[in-house]
Amino acid sequence: MDHDLPGGARLIVGVDETPASRWALAWAIGAARLHRMALVAVHVSRAPVHPFPEALPVQHAIKAGEEARCAEIIAGSFEDVAGGVPDDLRTVVVGRVGDPGYHLVDLAREGDLLVLGRSRRGLLSRILLPSTSMYCARHAKATLVIVQQPSPPEEPEHSGERVRRFWSRRHPQP
Repeated sequence: MDHDLPGGARLIVGVDETPASRWALAWAIGAARLHRMALVAVHVSRAPVHPFPEALPVQHAIKAGEEARCAEIIAGSFEDVAGGVPDDLRTVVVGRVGDPGYHLVDLAREGDLLVLGRSRRGLLSRILLPSTSMYCARHAKATLVIVQQPSPPEEPEHSGERVRRFWSRRHPQP
């Protein structure tokens, strides 16, 4: 699958099924257009696969199935963000199985731009799954851009209401 990777400076974007990833993909499409770079969309499945899947036919089939699922996830993300893969960009889809940080760093060379989305993760998620963006920040030779998922808009609140609530907590009525 990697033999189709373009030469020269590339924009590599990590894609998964999170809203933050979709924001990163949208940013990457715009940046690839602006800088006239090839766009490499990568999804890495964390499915447990034997380290040498070629040795076991069943494992080889599992790995091939996961790589096909990676392509479906990337296609769905492009559909959600841009109505499909943009015609005006040279786009390559890469699916891998394993640790996302390792594979993204492996693909990104010096001179490339590596784009990741940053979502809001809970404590349990941070404990159980290592941060891909932290791994890439430590090990990537490429320039790393982390796109923060925007916060949901807050309900506008009248300033007088906020003062009344504060006052009522401090001085409860009998």
